[in-house]
Amino acid sequence: MTPKIETLPPTKLIGKKLSTSFADDKTFDLWRSFSPRKREVKNSINNDLYSVEIYPDTYFFKKFDPNRAFEKWAAIAVSDFEQIPDEMESLTLPKGLYAVFQYKGKPSQAIETFKRIYAEWLPNSEYEMDSRPYFALMGDKYKGEHPESEEEFWVPIKNKQKRSELY
Repeated sequence: MTPKIETLPPTKLIGKKLSTSFADDKTFDLWRSFSPRKREVKNSINNDLYSVEIYPDTYFFKKFDPNRAFEKWAAIAVSDFEQIPDEMESLTLPKGLYAVFQYKGKPSQAIETFKRIYAEWLPNSEYEMDSRPYFALMGDKYKGEHPESEEEFWVPIKNKQKRSELY
């Protein structure tokens, strides 16, 4: 499992958001409300879909609680924010470093991939999590719950601080 390390430029998105948790996952409801309306966004730059998760600071670094809420977005990239459809909002993903993992398979079965990313790759890499948004990028090869579906997991990272820099 070797990711591409990429610097994401500031990326403008328009979509819908809600508060959810791992225990009470509302992802299906979010996409069901956004997908039929995505064509209303007139300034999209491509057909890629963004599933964005914004976690409160230290979300993963204290005792993990599957009931703890975070913000989830269903969105598409846009050139500007001049026309935002009713009941949609804007979000800018800030510039930053990401580890990009290719995933092929049913999205509902990605848990093993996430375990390998966070329990194996990340602790053994020269990086640590950054507090910017995480997102999955679903392009032309994304086929929903089909076993041949493909998407990318973009994990926000930064270089680990050396111990000597901390003191």
